[in-house]
Amino acid sequence: MEKKPEAVKNPDLCRKPEPVKKPEEIKIAFHLNTLTHGGAERVVTNLANRFAAEGYQVFVATEWTDEDEFVLDERVHRIHVGLREGDEKRNRPSRYLRRIRYLEEFMEEYRPDVVVAFARLALFRALMAKKKTGIPVVVCVRIDPRSEYRGARNFFQIKKYMKTADGAVFQTKDAEDYFRKDLTCSSTIILNPITPKYLGLPPVKERNKTIVNAARLVAFKNQVLLVRAFSIVHEKHPDYDLKIYGPDSGDGTREKILQTIAECHLEGVVHLMGNSDALEKELPQAALFAYSSDYEGLPNSLLEAMAMGLPCVSTDCPCGGPGTLIQNGENGILVPVGDAEALAGGMLALIENPERAAELGRKAAKIAEIASTDRVFEAWQDYLLRVMAGQRNERR
Repeated sequence: MEKKPEAVKNPDLCRKPEPVKKPEEIKIAFHLNTLTHGGAERVVTNLANRFAAEGYQVFVATEWTDEDEFVLDERVHRIHVGLREGDEKRNRPSRYLRRIRYLEEFMEEYRPDVVVAFARLALFRALMAKKKTGIPVVVCVRIDPRSEYRGARNFFQIKKYMKTADGAVFQTKDAEDYFRKDLTCSSTIILNPITPKYLGLPPVKERNKTIVNAARLVAFKNQVLLVRAFSIVHEKHPDYDLKIYGPDSGDGTREKILQTIAECHLEGVVHLMGNSDALEKELPQAALFAYSSDYEGLPNSLLEAMAMGLPCVSTDCPCGGPGTLIQNGENGILVPVGDAEALAGGMLALIENPERAAELGRKAAKIAEIASTDRVFEAWQDYLLRVMAGQRNERR
């Protein structure tokens, strides 16, 4: 029997808590930098909209409010807590303190029952603001901490502030283990929710000869490696092409990919498709989905590809996101990080054995059973209610 990842892995959180307030009496605030493209931004939008639909008072406090990719429900209150006019002229330490002050002002004015902070900078700001406001803070780690939280400054902030968190949500056990010694609160593991449009798609009768990837063009996603791996595949199967979907991060990765395409003489065979909001229409017919990251949290695009029933091959990168979703050889293929030949081997194994590829795709689609929007929302709701109930008990 195949092993399935669980939406919530902390046994202490399995029992559904009794609400101490009605939803309309509870204020939940999410804090993050922005709502532009990104996995955290998508998850916050989905959660905020769902909590609002369930009757909760919901706030999303961001540093920036322009260039939004994700749309909030009209019942969600969007609050700007970033720098104000004239603040950019201040020095860096002063700007940092201003950001914390503005978050404190928001927390003092609206008095949410809990603040859920997504990603490194936001969670440190929220924990600092908690010191003055006393409002419970749940931190949510979204990416490999060994890469995202390295350096002396982050080490100092982890040691000083993580112990003050009232709750912590992780995407993988590896990330949870990294912070375990610094936490004094309970923690849990919750998968990302699958956007409903990727679920319940009609079965694919015949796949085309296209390999697909969907990820932001940024260094750690390592699409350069993917192109090099595909060049090996293309030597054996010149009738296949590669389509890479995703926005340009502006860090020079797009240019490096184009250079690699030229070096491998793959012009007209490897296509940079840009960003798309219709992947549920463009990906399902593909031969397979390939993922090449050096490190990750829990990759939404891999999760969605699996939910659509695509055969998947991915690097087994830290902090265990792909390994949380894929049981190697059961519902997908995992290969070592940074190994173009191994990644090519995984793709070739699927191309040259269509029956096996189809079976892996069918099993991959079962991820929808544990990462549906309803299942993930219930996990978040139960955990946040438990955190809030614990805080009320402490104040009695």
